[in-house]
Amino acid sequence: AKMRLLGNYGQRVKYYHSIAGTNSRLDTAQAAILGVKLPHLDGWNTARRRHAAAYDARLKNIVHTPVPAADAEHVFHLYVIETDRRDAVRDALKARGVDTGIHYPVPAHLQECVAYLGCTPGMFPATEAAAERILSLPMYAELSDAQIDYVAQAVSDALE
Repeated sequence: AKMRLLGNYGQRVKYYHSIAGTNSRLDTAQAAILGVKLPHLDGWNTARRRHAAAYDARLKNIVHTPVPAADAEHVFHLYVIETDRRDAVRDALKARGVDTGIHYPVPAHLQECVAYLGCTPGMFPATEAAAERILSLPMYAELSDAQIDYVAQAVSDALE
């Protein structure tokens, strides 16, 4: 049981880390698949950047959108917005068939695996506030413009 925990980020339940672990779940079949996919990575990253720009254009005036570092090139593995009405937006999107995610619901300093550090709620208020406000919208290379429009309109409608 401990080896399974260690190899899966130290979590029994997604996003709840009881011990410090690693991501050691790659087997030979997955490695072979990744070898085939790797040549496509640059194109997929470019597509996700384009999708992020499209989301930005549609959402920047109604929610807090991601702000990449000026000296970095973001790949938008996730597209995370922030809103005080996160749960209402999430429910409205779900009702319209749009899956979302919450990455990450428990701030790192409040995870069980770092309890020895003595951090308590309130020590990092910005992090704790973000954990209650963040919502990941659909993001993958194959998104269509129509899908991005649909998601953005659903977010806008939810906040009206």
